[in-house]
Amino acid sequence: MDRAQIEALLNEVRDGRTEVNDAMDRLRDLPFEDMGFAKLDHHRALRTGMPEVIFASGKTSSQVAAIFARMAQAGGNVLATRASREAYDAVLAAEPRAVYNELGRTITLSQSDPKTGKGTIAVVCAGTSDLPVAEEAAVTARLMGNTVELIADVGVAGIHRLLAQRTSLQSARVLIVCAGMEGALPTVVGGLVNAPVIAVPTSIGYGASFGGMAALLGMLNTCSPNVCVVNIDNGFGAACIATLINRL
Repeated sequence: MDRAQIEALLNEVRDGRTEVNDAMDRLRDLPFEDMGFAKLDHHRALRTGMPEVIFASGKTSSQVAAIFARMAQAGGNVLATRASREAYDAVLAAEPRAVYNELGRTITLSQSDPKTGKGTIAVVCAGTSDLPVAEEAAVTARLMGNTVELIADVGVAGIHRLLAQRTSLQSARVLIVCAGMEGALPTVVGGLVNAPVIAVPTSIGYGASFGGMAALLGMLNTCSPNVCVVNIDNGFGAACIATLINRL
């Protein structure tokens, strides 16, 4: 439960629309619910402003489905990342409203649409091959209450494509920039905008890219002072940081 849900529940109790015992039942799983194989942190959104999210990789499809269903019953938005089609099929059997983004490998359920972000988050990717990471970031940011603009295939190898997007780039309040190969795009974007740039190295490239290490090191050594860096392929983490910045 997040702050808005708890405030609404307390107001219902105050106004006599909900009995105290009913409210206690709805609050009984705070701060967490022990499912045996998982402990769901229903208190996280209230404590940190960011909800519990399911990292599906390494979990069985039935585990993902069980966690997803319990989170859906709690009433908030639900997100599972790095999810396979098999995991989605299992979730869909338990929660027919769930939506799968095959490219971004996310499963989502939107039960509320609070626009907590103050501006637009631009999710930018260098090449079409970087789109899975960019999609993960875009889906996450949207579900967390942001307006998102996705700008794809604007890498530095054809820099005129990037410059054609200057208006969108400069109007964004926060930017997430995903790139593999040598990872130069965030530095270039950082030099064009007056906003925080969150760089996401992707594991795209030939052998000497070392699965994203070359891009990571290039981004860490950026000369643009408004650029910070998350881990390789971590579109989800970039979206969470962008969300917190966009709320300020």
